[in-house]
Parts: sequence; C-alpha cells; structure tokens
Amino acid sequence: MSIAATDFKVGSNVRVDLDRVRDRIPNSLKELLKKEPRCKLLDFKMTDGRGVGVIVELSNGSKSWFFDDEIVRA
Repeated sequence: MSIAATDFKVGSNVRVDLDRVRDRIPNSLKELLKKEPRCKLLDFKMTDGRGVGVIVELSNGSKSWFFDDEIVRA
C-alpha cells in the first residue's frame, strides 16, 4: 500500500516498490533494489510543480529519488 510522501519523516526507513517504479531507472539500480529495496529517506523533492518525490540513501550509500507512490513503509 502506497503512503503519501508527506506521511513520512526525514530519516524514516522506507522500501522502494519495484512493481511501481517506472522504466526511468537504469538496470543497475533495478538489480540493486531487487537485492535490497530498503533505504533511508533523506529529503523531499518537487517533481513537476505539483508532485512530491523523495530522495533516499540506498544500501550501497548512493542516493536516488523516486516518486512518492513508488515507496512504501519498510
């Protein structure tokens, strides 16, 4: 079940739901998320002037962003 990004707090543990991720991410990121989808919410991001995305720290220490409907509680 997706939860609005505003329901999360910075520092929350979240999980990227690969079934919801659009085809915009590279295969290497998909493979990393298949192994470990849990990550830490670092910040919020405006996506298109109306939407909200989240910036997360992945298990390998890298950072990426996702649309709010692509993350769920860890």
